[in-house]
Amino acid sequence: MTAPIDAEVEDATARLYLAIGRLARLLRRTGSPGLGPGAVSALATLARCGPMRLGDLATKEGVAPPTLSRIVAALVEAGYVKREPDPQDGRAWLATPTPEGETMVSGVRSARVRELQRRIEQLTPEHVAALVNALDALETLVGEEIK
Repeated sequence: MTAPIDAEVEDATARLYLAIGRLARLLRRTGSPGLGPGAVSALATLARCGPMRLGDLATKEGVAPPTLSRIVAALVEAGYVKREPDPQDGRAWLATPTPEGETMVSGVRSARVRELQRRIEQLTPEHVAALVNALDALETLVGEEIK
């Protein structure tokens, strides 16, 4: 049995949810010409993790396979992803980022990181310290314990 969430934690949870959503929308508008957020996310995952089967990519992205299939088809058509036979299973194929896809992800990531950096630089030193101190908890929250 878990303890009831106190009102302060409940309020903070709602505020965090809203702030993260707003920040994500703001950053999505930066540096992704022609690609929607789902396509940029899938391409970034492929660039970070390497070739993947569609089902594995859909799971990692948290979307249904038919949705991911449409996203990957658009990325293939745009020249950002190529399909290669899966060496483990001849019936399956792997999605792999092309050099153009890698460049696109790098550019989008750079533009978004620069925008976030610009906004962080406008904060007070106390707020910057609070963000830095919260990183471990946020990375744990999303399952990315990156150091």
